[in-house]
Amino acid sequence: MNPHTMLLSFLSLILGTTITISSTHWVMAWTGLELNTLAIIPFISKSHHPRAIEATIKYFLVQATASALLLFSSMTNAWSTGQWDITQLAHPTSSLLLTVAIAMKLGLVPFHFWFPEVLQGSSLTTALLLSTMMKLPPTALLFLTSHSLNPTLLTTMAIASVALGGWMGLNQTQLRKILAFSSIAHLGWLAAVIIYNPELALLTFYLYILMTTTVFLTLNSTKTLKLTTLMTSWTKSPTLNATLMLVLLSLAGLPPLTGFLPKWLIIQELTKQEMASTATIIATLSLLGLFFYLRLAYHSTITLPPNSTNHMKLWHLAKPTNTTIAVLAALSMLTLPLSPLILTTT
Repeated sequence: MNPHTMLLSFLSLILGTTITISSTHWVMAWTGLELNTLAIIPFISKSHHPRAIEATIKYFLVQATASALLLFSSMTNAWSTGQWDITQLAHPTSSLLLTVAIAMKLGLVPFHFWFPEVLQGSSLTTALLLSTMMKLPPTALLFLTSHSLNPTLLTTMAIASVALGGWMGLNQTQLRKILAFSSIAHLGWLAAVIIYNPELALLTFYLYILMTTTVFLTLNSTKTLKLTTLMTSWTKSPTLNATLMLVLLSLAGLPPLTGFLPKWLIIQELTKQEMASTATIIATLSLLGLFFYLRLAYHSTITLPPNSTNHMKLWHLAKPTNTTIAVLAALSMLTLPLSPLILTTT
């Protein structure tokens, strides 16, 4: 991609995200979402591969439909209430349409079908943007309108997302698809608690971004796209692969790693809201996701040569130490001791 085009697209991406997060008017929020959609398209289609073009078309159609639904819901709300303030979503139909639109943008079940395919057709860096930065504006809109949303609908979507995210990730061999279903499952946890404690939902989202960024940057550093190549990458960078194993276990939510913190607090919050059954269901369904996280950890570190694989082993190249990955990995594994401080502030 032309450097000027890349710079312009990246700046537009940052601008669109900033406009949506900082706006109080529905039209400005919609403008930021549209700018985001148009800015990410060159990143998805830059390889000009047929799979990348297919992913671009799928992404554009889904995002355009979701933006149209969001604009329609805001117009319906303005028609009935006479104002365009994001925090004043009082009309029930508008609230329902907004929930559907945000679910399409985030990839929540049952509007998740586009997300794994788009990630599979993108490069690792673009998949990182789609999994983290592109989910920030819709999550901000959910945060601003959380008091007006339907609890039953969001809880149903949350349980379905955790279940399907874990179930569909079991039989995958492509790492980008596995991380896509991981994202769907984590967003299910976020949707379950955002009505009752929006600040906790944001904390969950930030920790998800931290851990997912670490995993994507590590995979990009080792040029790993499939389980078979992950199995042979130990010889190239053993320390990085050992770190990857711990970050994957943190993403699974195992104590005493960082990923246990949001799940612990969400289960505690749902129990306070007399939703112990919902907390039990999503905690049980998260065991499905734990299985494929353990499989990734097994392939990254526990499986050592001379195990036979069908994949040609790559040359061992000395690579410089990546400080960014080191810092992010440390935060992804060692942030759990901050939980008393978080509990006192929430």
